[in-house]
Amino acid sequence: MADDFSRLVSLACHDLRTPLATIQGFAKTMLRNDDLGDPHARYLTIIDAAGDELAQLLDVLSVAARIEGGHYDPVLREVDSLELARAAVPAATGEGATVEVDVAAVERSLAALVRAASRHGGVEVSASVAGAEVSIIPVVSGAAPIVLGDDPKDLGAAVAVRIVRALGGEVAIDGDRLVVKLPG
Repeated sequence: MADDFSRLVSLACHDLRTPLATIQGFAKTMLRNDDLGDPHARYLTIIDAAGDELAQLLDVLSVAARIEGGHYDPVLREVDSLELARAAVPAATGEGATVEVDVAAVERSLAALVRAASRHGGVEVSASVAGAEVSIIPVVSGAAPIVLGDDPKDLGAAVAVRIVRALGGEVAIDGDRLVVKLPG
């Protein structure tokens, strides 16, 4: 039953990409027109940004369906954990270590966790790295269940936790820190 549902979700994600690509293509083409004035250029910029966000959500949902259906086949590559953290928070600090992960999926996951901690906590967050451990600080106590994916109010965070765990890593709250332990 779960496998059927994950296939349905994967199919829906795939089928939604074609009309989305059409919308994005026309928006980008029209934005190249220098004769557009306000408010048209502003509206097209909003459409283009919303299209990009929707494409990212479809990617995330597709990965979640593959994980839940037991069909997640990550492309593992060695990378420095500080480099991964800086993809989510450019000012991330600390000392990295070599980890072996699905780089694109983990970059998106860390970014989603940072966004969730900030959005649902109402605070600006930072990231620090100690070896294979990435800490996102602060995570407000009320936002912790959302960031951990226990309270399904943020699709990106819920899937991010599943991705890290599917790769053999861990995600947990330690005080006001979200600790993401990446597999070595």
